[in-house]
Parts: sequence; structure tokens; C-alpha cells
Amino acid sequence: MLNLTESRKKEIKNFATSLERFVRSLGDLVSSDDGQWTVKGFIDIFKNIYTISSDTKIVSKILEIHLFPHIMQFARENECSVVLASHQNWYPDISFIKKSDPSVKFAVDVKTTYRDPAFPGHVNGFTLGSHGEYFRNRTSSKNIQFPYSEYSGHFCLGIIYTRSDISDINETKIFNTRELELVERDDGRFYRVFKVENLRSITSVVKDFQFFSCEKWKLASDKQGSGNTANIGSITFIDDIIAGRGVFSRLGEKWFDEYWMNYGLIRRLSGDKNSVIKSLAEFIEFKKGDKTKIVPVRTKRKPDKIVGEC
Repeated sequence: MLNLTESRKKEIKNFATSLERFVRSLGDLVSSDDGQWTVKGFIDIFKNIYTISSDTKIVSKILEIHLFPHIMQFARENECSVVLASHQNWYPDISFIKKSDPSVKFAVDVKTTYRDPAFPGHVNGFTLGSHGEYFRNRTSSKNIQFPYSEYSGHFCLGIIYTRSDISDINETKIFNTRELELVERDDGRFYRVFKVENLRSITSVVKDFQFFSCEKWKLASDKQGSGNTANIGSITFIDDIIAGRGVFSRLGEKWFDEYWMNYGLIRRLSGDKNSVIKSLAEFIEFKKGDKTKIVPVRTKRKPDKIVGEC
């Protein structure tokens, strides 16, 4: 939103405060006392528990399902109705609509990412939605639940976690909740079935959750999140994520909107070189803005270099 009324600003502030309060409570709802995820696997009618994969897409989807009843409770408490994305790849994951004024809508994307063991203090990264058709054309209905301009604010409900040591996870195990002895099959084609009297003894595939909420423009970097699709990339340093300290956080949402609306579309001449603008510093220079307002953030690829460095 490029122009906001005072009443709409107040709606955004109130929703942001409520969402932040809500996410602070989520850790206790999905974690055991030792930080393990309370989801241990999935169960069949024979009371066999199958461990789940640590694949990020699987973990993300199950986390969304796990949190959904609490999200619905949050909506009720804040007098909002909920509309889920009609298609898998549509934006956003959840639309909150104020019951007393349906023109007030908030987009919330659930974003999960894991701590990157190769770069302490960083996450693997996540994307913040497309900067394609629906982002550039704010009245478009392509791949979005409601046109972008109809949302008062765009938020991330974020989940950072640690992957358990792979040596502690055996995806070929089946735990049985009723057998008293180890059952082992000999034909080599079946899983081994293990007795488990205490579900806590099953190692969770992820642990040590850290939840955050933030308007998505405050989490953005000036780089795409993936090479082959038009996705806005995020910052990756955890302290910056929690603080909402992305490269646009001092510039404001207008600069975020304009930069990503024009990403890869503006060419400029520099001497004899004709190049596409794909950095925030170049874009601000092109627009004759104030480059000192670019927030320096820590990156994984070049620890000693900051985004937007001139």
C-alpha cells in the first residue's frame, strides 16, 4: 500500500500487535519441555507410529496443520473470518478479514526455515511471495486470493527451527504403542517395529522453535529468493529477522514496493555497459534517493560484506 489513511495505519498496528502477542504463545503449544517438537510421526489404525521425514516441505506442511486450530482461535478472538488460499501456490496462505468491516483484510504467509549449521546465526532462508503479476498489478487476481491492493497489510508468521542430528533419526523405524517386545521381520522388505511406552522417547525431526511475526517488507532483501522463479528473497541473519531489520526497514514500504515492482525491468547505461538494475543501491542511485538509509545486513555468502554497500 503506497498511501495509507490514519485509520488504516491504526488497523495495521493493532493487527501487528495482536499477531505478535499470539506468536509468543506458540512455542509452548508445539514443543515439549526439552524443546522437542511434540509431533512424533503419524499413526495408523494398528497403533503404529511412523517417523516423518525431515524434508523441509513435509515439516512445513505438518507445522501448518499443527498450528491451524490455534490460528482459528486467534481469528475468533480478533473477530476475523479466515479464508485459506484456494490453490496450493496462491498468495497468501491465510487471509484474515475483519467481520465488522470486510474491506479490512490482512495477508499472512506462514514461513518456516531451519538454522543453517554451516553459517551460525543464519537460517537457510525463505521467500516472501512473488514480485510478478499480482505484485506489479495491484488489481490482478492471478495467483492471489484477493487483489494485492485489497489487503491492509502483508505479514509473515515465521517459524525457525533446528533439524535434529540425522544420526538420531531413522526413517525406516516403526514404533508400536502396544507391543511389549521388539518385533523384527526377516524378509528384508519390511520395517522393523519397535515398542514405545513413552512417546517422548521418539526423537523429533525438528526442535528448538523460534516464532516471529513481521510485516513482510521489513524482512526483505534486495535479491530474489530463488533463481528460476520471481520470488522476493528474505534476509537470513536471525537477529535481523526477529528485529524486522531488512534492507528496506529504514527506507519504508514505498521503496520496497517500487523496487520489487521494477526488479529486473530497468536498464541503465554505465559507460559503455548496458545493464539491468538488480541491487537496491543501484536502484536508489538511479532514483536519486538516499543510499545511507539502506540497512546493512549480514549475509551468508560474504560475511565481511554488507548488502547495499557502496
